[in-house]
Amino acid sequence: MQPDIRALVELGKSQARSGQSCARRQINLISPLSGCLVLYCPEIPRRRLAAYRAPMRKWVAYMLEKRVRSDIAPGVSFPDYELSDHTGKHRKLSELQGSDPMVLMLSRGGFCPKDRRQAELFVEFHRELEVGYCRLVTISTDTIVETSEYRTGVGAHWPFLSDPRRVVQKDLDIAEYTDATHNPMIPHTLVLEPGLVVHKIYNGYWFFGRPTLEELRQDLRAVLKKCRPDWDITTPELRTAWQQGHKELFYPYGKSYAQTLGDER
Repeated sequence: MQPDIRALVELGKSQARSGQSCARRQINLISPLSGCLVLYCPEIPRRRLAAYRAPMRKWVAYMLEKRVRSDIAPGVSFPDYELSDHTGKHRKLSELQGSDPMVLMLSRGGFCPKDRRQAELFVEFHRELEVGYCRLVTISTDTIVETSEYRTGVGAHWPFLSDPRRVVQKDLDIAEYTDATHNPMIPHTLVLEPGLVVHKIYNGYWFFGRPTLEELRQDLRAVLKKCRPDWDITTPELRTAWQQGHKELFYPYGKSYAQTLGDER
């Protein structure tokens, strides 16, 4: 990225924070990809806009691909954050996950129509996750009251965690700097293997960057094949293990079914 473009972006951020607005007539002069330049720097003369189109396209492409900090990647353990849930009780992600795969939604909050729509789609999907022995958790920068209202408003029944101090946002370096009013996280959806191991990361800044339910089903199928030793009980080895009494290789893996009911959250 060219240094002068970086300087312009930094200038634009400061202008956004100070409340300076853009000239809509200038936005219409260039493509949507380079439009962010005008949003940041409305004072750029028309004749200079063309010179910045190519580098700004590269910048936007970079931002669309930007995810959480570089060390959070598939195969790496996600931080075990401890936050208050929608009832005010402190919960750790590892506690909420248990020994199951988990879908984690890092949300802007209840104010965002995109996040509300995704959560509404998850309401029906959550019923599949329950019978598939998978977990679902949402984290937002809303207060506990706002978190509870967000959860109730979309009809959700899974845990919502409140992070108004923006611990997760700062730790993962995913502040959505284009929204100085709400200062939310850039939305992400993560699929986690048992042990909070990252399997897949989706950047949801744009709504269609978020996973479809079918993509999540395929991700979870891949995770379950890895973590469930009895995924295919038709194999001769598992038939023999069952006959020999090695029940720990089969769900619920050494626990009683009563214990698994106690583990549900």
